[in-house]
Amino acid sequence: MNAPALSPVSPEALYQKLSPLDEVGYGMEACERYSREIAEILRLKDERKAIILAHNYQRPEIFEVADFIGDSLELARKAKEVRDAEIIVFCGVHFMAETAKVMNPGRMVLIPDLRAGCSLADAVTAEALADRKAELKEIYPDLKVVSYVNCTADVKALSDACCTSANAVKVVNAIDSENILFLPDQNLANYVQGQTSKRIISWDGNCYVHHQITPAEVNRVKSSIPGIKVIAHPECRKDVLTLADAVLSTSAMVRYARESEADKFLIVTECGLSDRLLMEVPEKHFYKTCKLCRFMKMITLSGTLDSLRNLRYEIELPEDVRDGARRALDRMLELSA
Repeated sequence: MNAPALSPVSPEALYQKLSPLDEVGYGMEACERYSREIAEILRLKDERKAIILAHNYQRPEIFEVADFIGDSLELARKAKEVRDAEIIVFCGVHFMAETAKVMNPGRMVLIPDLRAGCSLADAVTAEALADRKAELKEIYPDLKVVSYVNCTADVKALSDACCTSANAVKVVNAIDSENILFLPDQNLANYVQGQTSKRIISWDGNCYVHHQITPAEVNRVKSSIPGIKVIAHPECRKDVLTLADAVLSTSAMVRYARESEADKFLIVTECGLSDRLLMEVPEKHFYKTCKLCRFMKMITLSGTLDSLRNLRYEIELPEDVRDGARRALDRMLELSA
């Protein structure tokens, strides 16, 4: 499967597309600059045989150069299908670029800004996991570790299986243990516990973006816009999820919005996804909880251009870590099939 062909876009077309998202941030002067950068990025992609993967939470102008847009695992799997690419530029946070490297060991994987980390991934280290796993094995000999993909490669390597927000319940129910150490997201763990009879032992971590969304914010929108559908990500707190019409992963949110007969949605996740939906489904109305991920927004169009031009910053992983992480990811695919 080849990546879709992209063409340079004029400043006027960019302005027409982006200014409704933010008239101040996407004025004509900014769009002229973006148009020049986009043209150079597309030229370098062709010259270097590169593809660009962009997470759903990226800046809207990044979508203009992306070959694929989606969640982290979906993007890593997409990259494998593009046979003629030698370089992958991952516009997302660090653990996502690591996952792309795990699944594409023979390709150069670049991230435009090394500062683009993740509060959730930072909540657990391989050393802390090894210690906690040993303690719990004394109490629960059948213990298995299920790690959300939002963690580092060395944590994945110590896990029995990975999961995504879309398949977490299925993986937990399918794995051969009644006692699960689920990490690093406590909110997702609580959501899974409500869908399974197994014992879920959660790690004390969260995504700061989702965790700060409150029921009061959701209720304020619901009361102001009658008939609005609330779609929430399972990384949100339990008291927020109870207000949702649907609890979905980011990719599932996109499908839900496209297919639903409703035309008004409150998207309860990082608001970059609302920008994508506004651009791709313009006939419907999408409202934000207005929570930005400062790490995702560290990836810029100029940084992406610099990454391609100078081949930085490359993701490299020790072979044992890469092999261990790949095993946990493959196990996830088996359990969720």
